Amino acid sequence: MKKLIAAAALALAGTAAAADPIEGIWQTIPDDNGNFGFVQVAPCGANYCGSLIRAFDGAGNEIGSPNVGRQIIIDTSSDGNGAYSGQIYSPDRGRTYSSRLRLSGDSLSVSGCVLGICRDGGTWRRVQ
Repeated sequence: MKKLIAAAALALAGTAAAADPIEGIWQTIPDDNGNFGFVQVAPCGANYCGSLIRAFDGAGNEIGSPNVGRQIIIDTSSDGNGAYSGQIYSPDRGRTYSSRLRLSGDSLSVSGCVLGICRDGGTWRRVQ
């Protein structure tokens, strides 16, 4: 009986620990200043959030940025079939947009709108 309970517990733990495909580290496209960053996406409550963990200049040199540690992807949930919606912060614009994310393999297409103005955020690529 103990073996059966232990096996059931391991099976449930494996199911609960399964990561959503959006989880990981993503490289953004260069912003208006040529800078880009790495955003780590992880669960936050029932949804997903992504924080900027590293920032780089256009030459690929790591730079100090006041936005490191800031949430870039905010309160984002899966809509199914690789689609996600929530909010996204654009450091180069200093604005938070309603976002739509589309996951396809190791690519994440990003777009957002605020006050009827929409912006294509390009396609991020998975780093890890």
